[in-house]
Amino acid sequence: MNFTLRQLRYFCAAAEAGSIAAAAQRLGISQPAISAAIAGLEASAGTTFFLRHPAQGLAATEAGRVFLAGARGLLEHAGELGEAARSLGEGATGSLALGCFSTLAPLYLPRLLRDFQAAQPGIELAFREGTLDSLQGDLLSGRVELALLYELDLDRRLEAERLAELPPYVLLAAEDPLAGRAELELAELAERPMVLLDLPHSREYFRSLFLAQGLEPRVVQRTASYELLRALVGNGFGYGLLNVRPVSERAYDGSRLVQRPLAGPPPGLALVLARVAAARPTRRAALFGDFARAFFKAAPATC
Repeated sequence: MNFTLRQLRYFCAAAEAGSIAAAAQRLGISQPAISAAIAGLEASAGTTFFLRHPAQGLAATEAGRVFLAGARGLLEHAGELGEAARSLGEGATGSLALGCFSTLAPLYLPRLLRDFQAAQPGIELAFREGTLDSLQGDLLSGRVELALLYELDLDRRLEAERLAELPPYVLLAAEDPLAGRAELELAELAERPMVLLDLPHSREYFRSLFLAQGLEPRVVQRTASYELLRALVGNGFGYGLLNVRPVSERAYDGSRLVQRPLAGPPPGLALVLARVAAARPTRRAALFGDFARAFFKAAPATC
């Protein structure tokens, strides 16, 4: 497939603006120039990248979304090449957009931001929090280049590198009769009231731990908030199952908590660094990948 960087810039501008007219206005060029660039790319690829709706503008097709991620990456590399030519011998510069799963972000993201930017002061690290589904959408649309999330039902177009394995554990109120136990069995928890972390994919994962043993949890409270779950458990509404282990053993409201391992233990969740498989990583992304590997290798077991 033959194309020019100008065609790619016009294509990305149209995808981001949602219409040829808006893209032309943003770039200060004529609408026919953008239309011709898109038509040339589609003809070269032998497929359609946009559906044209006269009243609503452009809607990217599946092929268009995949090509958009690759086009953005190639333009990033072109920009890096220009930077390298202008500043040979200097460190990497520019911005890197990183996504992070909402329950992982409070524990890992602040230290990652601080330590990475100390190591690479020329790189500005911006982040987006989200659910597993929203982060995968951010990756495929090019809004983020990398994302830290769990290896749960990942899109086949993504490539994921495992950074850590996080086993599930039981969260109990400090006054719970089971708090004095060294470890707990799922069978003895199944009949007790459970507070469930009610996030897409997470809830299915926790339920699957019980189903694997022919059990069904007795869920009495559900919440999508990690800290609300901890507070509900601390106030005696039931036990919880989690994978990320905060340092503090108190919930936001001051209630005391204890963490106990599960016997076995059941399969843990893999924490991964994901990116679009078809898009070549920028130098900034490669540097962050190297840093993240070392960071999680040295992360304390309680994390």
